[in-house]
Amino acid sequence: MFDGTMRVTPLPESMSRKQQTNVLPLNGEIDLHVSPDVADSLRTMIEKKPNQIVVDLTKVTYLDSSGLAVLIEGMQNVQKYGGRFGLAGVQDDVKHVFDIARLDQVFEIYPDVDAALAATKTTAISE
Repeated sequence: MFDGTMRVTPLPESMSRKQQTNVLPLNGEIDLHVSPDVADSLRTMIEKKPNQIVVDLTKVTYLDSSGLAVLIEGMQNVQKYGGRFGLAGVQDDVKHVFDIARLDQVFEIYPDVDAALAATKTTAISE
């Protein structure tokens, strides 16, 4: 049963400390009750103006409009300073929401965190 709190999933040991500070792992249901916590976490990350931010949605089972709004705002804020914002591990039930709203064409969506981080590095090298 969901208790209304955001659960942050630990990252794999293989990721370096630098990568961890740019990855926001989420877990469970991201709804009206949890979205403010996600927004706070993203704001804290964005204040540091990293080159990239990846939101790991691998373990997210539900995302409502308030969750979408937080992700859109985060993406816009990162783009304002020239950073990259990606989503990783979007599950089918959650991806359906992005597809219906055509947000799959707006967000950079990757199969997993490693792919998102690799894509950002590849793009940065080729630019």
